[in-house]
Amino acid sequence: MNILSLSDEVQGSLYNEGARERFPNVDIVISCGDLPYYYLDYVTTVLCTFLYYVRGNHGHLPEHMASGDELMAPVGGTDLHLATANHNGLLLAGVEGCLRYGTGPFQYTQQEMWLNVFSLVPRLLRNRIRYGKFLDIFVTHAPPWGIHDCEDRAHQGIKAFRWLLTAFRPVLHLHGHVRPVRRDEQTETLFGRTLVVNTYGLRMTEFDVASRRFSVSPLRW
Repeated sequence: MNILSLSDEVQGSLYNEGARERFPNVDIVISCGDLPYYYLDYVTTVLCTFLYYVRGNHGHLPEHMASGDELMAPVGGTDLHLATANHNGLLLAGVEGCLRYGTGPFQYTQQEMWLNVFSLVPRLLRNRIRYGKFLDIFVTHAPPWGIHDCEDRAHQGIKAFRWLLTAFRPVLHLHGHVRPVRRDEQTETLFGRTLVVNTYGLRMTEFDVASRRFSVSPLRW
């Protein structure tokens, strides 16, 4: 399964008519937040694929279009916030937003993030009973505490995410929110059995559902 993950920054290589030739055979698109709904709609339409997403801290409801229309969510997308999804055997779950630093939308305290994560637990346990595994890919906007995060409050990681990775051991944790400032900056970190990937911009991942083996492209910007 070929997964295109996106976050935070509109990519010219996707937002044009040649996107299908540059990114053939994409099975699903995963958005880690802070991307315009019209952009996600364009990408999934051009690539003729499915969209799963969480919102970032810069999201707004509704999104006003030049045509006068209002978008409340990406057209046809599946919101993973506090939810699970099964895409042809690939198990997904997600949590939106980041650590609260102001009065904007989709911001949470560490305590609220713990509640968000705990609300996923019954769904993950059902996955284990039904499918024999808890989770393949955990999708968030913010990074986990101490992994790819920063010292400023807005970009600090989430402590509850580390617990979820330890307790339920997804194969991948995809996040955005933190822009790498150097080409050699670490954007992949193995935490226990989970590879945490900063997908700021875009990343391609080839994932074999049966074996749970994967290969992540180094492409970021």
